[in-house]
Amino acid sequence: MEFDKSHTFDREAEILKVLGHPVRLKIVAGLISQTCNVKKIWECLGLPQATVSQHLALLKNKHIIEGRREGVEVFYHVVSEEARDIVSALFGRRT
Repeated sequence: MEFDKSHTFDREAEILKVLGHPVRLKIVAGLISQTCNVKKIWECLGLPQATVSQHLALLKNKHIIEGRREGVEVFYHVVSEEARDIVSALFGRRT
């Protein structure tokens, strides 16, 4: 077994930690296939808006998702290719 000694794997490990929570994993898996606003996300998850907003904030802070403002709404999408690859590997398909 060989590894690229110049690659630290820090970013991948950080993404795995963030995706280790079921709610965040669901959010990222859902956002890979479509862009959604907060209301649609919390309705789909059946969780309070405040809870979903906390998870979205963490995902944003870790540069896994980004938001795009349209009027008063913010629409989120996945920007991290590493997160896309990890979620795709977990579910056995390319998303």
